[in-house]
Amino acid sequence: MFLAADTDIWRFQPHPEVWFIIVVIVGFGYWVTRVLGPKAVAQGEPVVGRRQKVCFTAAVLLLWAASDWPMHDISEEYLYGAHMIQHMLITLVIPPLFLLSVPEWLARLIVSTDGSSGVWVRRFTRPVVAAVLFNVLIAVTHLKPVVNFSIENGVFHYVVHLSVFTGALLMWMPVVSPLPELRATYPGQMIFLFLNSVLPTVPGAFLTVAENPLYRVYNHDVRLWGISAVADQQAAGLIMKLGGGFYIWAIITFLFFRWVNRNESGLRPGDGDVLGAPVSGGDSDESDVTSQTVPSVLERAGEPISK
Repeated sequence: MFLAADTDIWRFQPHPEVWFIIVVIVGFGYWVTRVLGPKAVAQGEPVVGRRQKVCFTAAVLLLWAASDWPMHDISEEYLYGAHMIQHMLITLVIPPLFLLSVPEWLARLIVSTDGSSGVWVRRFTRPVVAAVLFNVLIAVTHLKPVVNFSIENGVFHYVVHLSVFTGALLMWMPVVSPLPELRATYPGQMIFLFLNSVLPTVPGAFLTVAENPLYRVYNHDVRLWGISAVADQQAAGLIMKLGGGFYIWAIITFLFFRWVNRNESGLRPGDGDVLGAPVSGGDSDESDVTSQTVPSVLERAGEPISK
């Protein structure tokens, strides 16, 4: 059964709620760098670094592109594959960029050690908790009733996006947290990301092998570029399974070579980190990670690392 869809696929649809969110984020960034930062850091020290500015700008632009016309409208009304690309951006790309843009002094103001915010953030960003929460959210948001209702109800749609974005922020904290003590060791980060690359393949494979349209909201007779509903669904599964997997594995490869280079160069933990965490001293048994030591390394990955 086909549902009705507007035949004018490329019509412009304004999204003032998206523009408002972008303006608020940019305004907050301006306030942090111009008003709060100079009062929080010592005189003569930079409020934010160049890399943090680049990451913030990239995150805002990608968030805008993923949430506004035409990406939002195509992903919501016509192609589930575009919807999957949108979700990949708001879970795998944009959250780590935002985390990399946060200076440590600002993170310590937000995640205070003597307040409830710090307690809850530390609880939810432990690798096991963060991974379970994130993957449960991903699984739930691909259920047929959730997908169908989110497309039909705008408020629920934004709640879903906000939920997966928040879960993604927590999931990326053990890897790119602005607070060094909340980041896992390099071996812990690689194992953590590996597990997070395996679990999403289950719904991805389910979408790929399905021979009939699973979501009625995408089963209509207006087909962008002539892509059928089944082909669109299979493409979404491949994007989730292969696209997300290759992306995470590229980061794992980067972390591996950075870990090896750090061990060979003898740099102090935390020196020059761009994507990673402090590593333990030379006496740690984490330098030899085997299948037998994986559980213990993953368990220790959630423990704070002394600076």
